[in-house]
Amino acid sequence: MEEVLALVGEDPSRDGLKRTPERWEKAMRFLTSGYHTRVEDLVNGALFAVKVDEMVLVKDIEFFSLCEHHLLPFHGRMHVAYLPTNKVIGLSKIPRIVNMYARRLQVQERLTQEVADAISDAIQPRGVAVMCEASHFCMMMRGVEKQQSTTVTSAMVGAFREDNATRNEFLSLVGRGHR
Repeated sequence: MEEVLALVGEDPSRDGLKRTPERWEKAMRFLTSGYHTRVEDLVNGALFAVKVDEMVLVKDIEFFSLCEHHLLPFHGRMHVAYLPTNKVIGLSKIPRIVNMYARRLQVQERLTQEVADAISDAIQPRGVAVMCEASHFCMMMRGVEKQQSTTVTSAMVGAFREDNATRNEFLSLVGRGHR
């Protein structure tokens, strides 16, 4: 980090920057802590046998991540739904899974799919749907410089991919249905 500061024309030894390299390292360790976490550890046995076959949806899960191309932040909300078979997952585990994958160097498309796959693998539901809406600082601060744009990605697994009615119910519940 000292070299980077010098490359951009700063003096890494000036008062305000003396401890910046260690603060940056600490921040990066936190922002990429998802590499040192496993879904199994997050779930921690919070799977419960329940006879429910209707959609479970956790909406508006806030997240932040770092774009792997520019190391600039992107942030937004994720909506995660699943159709249980014989078990449900503790509701707080879903945002924890989102955070785990978001705290890695990412692209939004992969982040969306990783969350869907993790939920699917953890509880083997009839289907999983994930929608991610995010703003990217790499588009806001550089390049096209569009501050109001958002990117929407989705991953549909099982019944959400195969059944239009199920997919449309999810989209309607997250406010993205047919108008």
